[in-house]
Amino acid sequence: MEGTPGSRPLPGHIAAALAGAGGAADSAGQPWTGRSLAGEDARIHNFEDDDGTADAGYLAAVSAMVSGIGDEEDIVKALAHARVFVPIVAQLGEEGHDAAGLQADKQADMALVTLKAPDGRTALPVFSSAESLHAWHQEARPVAVYAARAALSAAAEGAELMVMDPGSEVTIVVRRPAVWALAQQLPWSPSYADTDVAEAVAATASDVPQIRRIELHRGGGVGALTSRGLQLKGGGAGPELRVVLYLVDGLDAAGVQEVVTALNGAWARNELLAERVDSIEVKLRRAVE
Repeated sequence: MEGTPGSRPLPGHIAAALAGAGGAADSAGQPWTGRSLAGEDARIHNFEDDDGTADAGYLAAVSAMVSGIGDEEDIVKALAHARVFVPIVAQLGEEGHDAAGLQADKQADMALVTLKAPDGRTALPVFSSAESLHAWHQEARPVAVYAARAALSAAAEGAELMVMDPGSEVTIVVRRPAVWALAQQLPWSPSYADTDVAEAVAATASDVPQIRRIELHRGGGVGALTSRGLQLKGGGAGPELRVVLYLVDGLDAAGVQEVVTALNGAWARNELLAERVDSIEVKLRRAVE
């Protein structure tokens, strides 16, 4: 079974940060709405002497993941200090698909480009270099921002995901909890490595007598594949947290469904889980007495 929480209101502290941070603006704080590509607006970014190359720290984190010694937590730590590029366009045509198979929304005027992930959620494409952005969309203008500002823009656009370098050799999906942490410039740990999450899940299960034991693991959708088929430890968009429930023997289908429904309701009402867990898959096992 799999469950992916749908769109939910931003937590108050993030909404407050957006209200004072100009999230839907460029790196100079200027709004996108009504912007033209003429004159000074044609400048690709506001970082003096920026040559458009990828941030060295981010490249090192990606290299470590490809080598099998890094993970998605390292990627997000690197992004916390990285300059990245977001694409803006004067006009997009009808809906289509990009090189990574993600559906592009129809936009008009000067706008951020957003994508549709396979699960229907909105994603903001973000690029480590101007070159990778240009290879993805030759007509898009690269605007340099710190990744924290890109995350604020993602939240302002209702995007729950940031997709790093779509269409490139290594594409990394940054999930909603990590996007929110970047937007607030706070540290982040994935839900499967978060002790607070483990305690919250255990607490929600403590009142369900049919559950004998519970385990938390990395979800089946955490990893990603490079364009050459190399398996990575992170960067995927599928289920993030695997919850294994060991149930008493003898439950029929209706009894099992009752347990799962009760837990899903408890998880949805738990503020910490709603904020820190992107998606959950549930696996059922029979408890051995």
